[in-house]
Amino acid sequence: MNRLNRDQMAARVARDIPEGAYVNLGIGLPTKVAEYLPADREIILQSENGLLGMGPSPAKGSDDPELINAGKQPVTLLTGGCFFHHADSFAMMRGGHLDICVLGAFQVSVRGDLANWHTGEPGAIPAVGGAMDLAIGAKQTFVMMELLTRQGQSKLVETCTYPLTGLGCVSRVYTDLGVFAVGSEGASLLELTDGVSIADVRQLTGLKLTAPLDVAA
Repeated sequence: MNRLNRDQMAARVARDIPEGAYVNLGIGLPTKVAEYLPADREIILQSENGLLGMGPSPAKGSDDPELINAGKQPVTLLTGGCFFHHADSFAMMRGGHLDICVLGAFQVSVRGDLANWHTGEPGAIPAVGGAMDLAIGAKQTFVMMELLTRQGQSKLVETCTYPLTGLGCVSRVYTDLGVFAVGSEGASLLELTDGVSIADVRQLTGLKLTAPLDVAA
């Protein structure tokens, strides 16, 4: 079965971020989105450690050890960008000043509930960071994740079984096999990866997904 790789997933997310949006890219996989933002759009990236106007990763060998994102990865700062106190950065997040946040997830429910900080497994290390603030504070929350775990279990589920980060906060889920809308009406399939059918996705997730008319059933 054809699957998007992580760079292709990041490029797919970047395509849906509009001109003028203020965006936070969560730790891990979502940080790749910065590398694929369209050059003809002004999109302002924020990081919860206090960066605004963040750019893509620096060229090899030009890292500035004092210029890092919340995941401690080296980044660049675009012309006009700034850095400021992390308390003010969290106030920006909680105050509804972000248009979109892009987060990873262990599970997303068909109603848009998000579980992305702890699996509840013995010995697992919780990593909540600013995810709760972002999920609830941003106007839209996108999730970027592989659809299946390494064990072949779907991360898009009827009901989350892991500790929740936020209730009903996710509106769109970008995966290697397709793009989904989630919310109070349940989950629907917006787009399929080439070579993947609705039947494939329904079988893998065990969900009764609806689909728009322009997607062949």
